[in-house]
Amino acid sequence: MKALHTGGCHCGQLRYQFSGPLQDIAHCHCSICRRVSGGIVTTWITVPSAAFQWLAGTPLQYDSSASCVRYFCGHCGAQLALTTHLSPETIDVTIATLDHPEQAAAERHIWTDSRLPWLHLDEHLPEEPEETL
Repeated sequence: MKALHTGGCHCGQLRYQFSGPLQDIAHCHCSICRRVSGGIVTTWITVPSAAFQWLAGTPLQYDSSASCVRYFCGHCGAQLALTTHLSPETIDVTIATLDHPEQAAAERHIWTDSRLPWLHLDEHLPEEPEETL
């Protein structure tokens, strides 16, 4: 049986689940993630779209670029997921919205060309100037 992971937004109006291993987890340093989240880095897990489902509520969506759609709670504003036309068979989910984020350690850094120069985080992990996977 595959592991089942659940999560949701701050106010609880949106809930989701996905099945599978906690792998392909990356700290994203792109400027778009910073601006839409208000944070200095966003950590994502990429999962097959077929393994993901919304359990409660319907997220609002925002086209943050020509190839990327972000999903968020219209009540509390929490950013929960994104899809990209470049990889239509997957969905990226924010690790911080998992019910147990402590179980999902990052494996790499992406978009490091955009990293804030004063940020030092998990410096032992591999880095990609852009995202290559």
